[in-house]
Amino acid sequence: MVTLDVRPQLLDTLSALRDRVAAARFPLPLAGAPRARANRDELLAQLDDYLVPRLRDPEAPLLVVIGGSTGAGKSTLVNSLVGRRVSEAGVLRPTTRTPVLVCHPEDHHWFSGMRVLPGLTRVWVPQQDPAEDLLLPDEDPTRVLRIETADSLPRGLALLDAPDVDSLVAENRVLAAELICAADVWVMVTTAARYADAVPWHLLRTAKEYDATLVTVLDRVPHQVVSEVSRQYGALLTKAGLGHVPRFTVPELPESAWGGGLLPATAVAPLWNWLVQHAQDPGARQHVLARTAYGVLDSLNSRMPELASAAAAQYAAALRLTSAVDSAYDSEHTRVRGRLQSGAVLAGDALKRWRAFPLDCSSGELLDALAESLAALLLCAVTAADERVDEAWRREPAAGAPGLADRDPSLESAEDRIGLSVRRWRRELEEYAEEEVRELDRGAAPDPEAVAALVATALLGGRRARAAGERLAERIGAHGALRLGERAGRLLTEHVDRVLHAERERRLAPLDALEVHAEPQAELIAALSVLQKER
Repeated sequence: MVTLDVRPQLLDTLSALRDRVAAARFPLPLAGAPRARANRDELLAQLDDYLVPRLRDPEAPLLVVIGGSTGAGKSTLVNSLVGRRVSEAGVLRPTTRTPVLVCHPEDHHWFSGMRVLPGLTRVWVPQQDPAEDLLLPDEDPTRVLRIETADSLPRGLALLDAPDVDSLVAENRVLAAELICAADVWVMVTTAARYADAVPWHLLRTAKEYDATLVTVLDRVPHQVVSEVSRQYGALLTKAGLGHVPRFTVPELPESAWGGGLLPATAVAPLWNWLVQHAQDPGARQHVLARTAYGVLDSLNSRMPELASAAAAQYAAALRLTSAVDSAYDSEHTRVRGRLQSGAVLAGDALKRWRAFPLDCSSGELLDALAESLAALLLCAVTAADERVDEAWRREPAAGAPGLADRDPSLESAEDRIGLSVRRWRRELEEYAEEEVRELDRGAAPDPEAVAALVATALLGGRRARAAGERLAERIGAHGALRLGERAGRLLTEHVDRVLHAERERRLAPLDALEVHAEPQAELIAALSVLQKER
């Protein structure tokens, strides 16, 4: 007989793997991202709601989740198995909104806490009419689990009536999937009219993929076609590789017509006997638990690499986006350095001011013109880099992530930031000039602003500003001019580098905020490898 492996080492390894899965993020809108997010959420639900709790408490009651399509009669089936009305049933769809878990009174403690389904708020009022609203006015009905007890259920067996798996309400569908992931046994209910619907079959194939313990119920079958419908349904199961799955048929009866009554005990006796036998017989119970638990564990061998592959695709896309930004800004940075070396800043109004200096242009006016020209050069470089980034990102689906698409493209804000940086550069340059003038051993020291204007012109004007260097040497000496020129050159380089680096980082900030890193891929594979060795 196969038994559950409940060693602490296995649980620790599984918990570490669970944390790696929870840390995986797939924010970039790649083709496989929605599937990866869904797989991660489903895997977390199975680990948190079923596998880890089951391995920690193997003696806990067998949890049987009864799910199926809208109008399949799940609630009526649960009520009939229990022998009294515990779950609301009716003709309005969807009927089951708040999931209902029914257990023996002595098993209540297993479910009143957060051992399983920790994301659901517990509500329990003994013998409460299920038609009455147990929720507070602001309570979300999709995140509540109603606990009922019934002496008619044997100890060790709990039934959970789940919302419709094909509900029109998205929250109900999500919750139904979560509940199914928490099951030791899946009971999939369908009807004679809907047994070929796509949604139940998707769940049946998922159960087969995970090798879960599965039972199917063909409900509300007219007695005239019981044999034919049962035969056709059995053929479909066999074709899907599910011919071995226990299958029960419940005939259409007056009690099931409006969903409000209880079916005769004889109608649900075969299913009831199967459930009780597997809950109370040690061998059958152990087989059920081991099969479902090991089915989830075995499924990790394919699901974890799939998540790792999706994480790798996310990182590769993030690298492409980052590389596009780096390439564009590196190219513009090189171009700016070349333009500075060629004296391109001393052009237009700045050149006119220089030619008029000092007779018809003051030192302050010349500095103003040079600062404006330098700011224009930097703004042009940033604009060109962003345009190249936009062009490259238009070819990348990952660039459609909300945080990236919402980037503020305002040139005015970039102009303000660059203008502020250039003004700081000018102020520091003037401070350097004042320091150099104070060092002079002369009675009549030159005007510090004029010295700043000359060093700025020499630095930014290239060959056309050779005379500026000569005039500077005349005013503060050759050594002073050389020293000030070197300091001013380093200052200019620092400010230009700082401006372009800041704009590059600003462009990358939304992408960085998504926290797409290389580590998740390796961490997921490593966690799986450790688990495989531990098993």
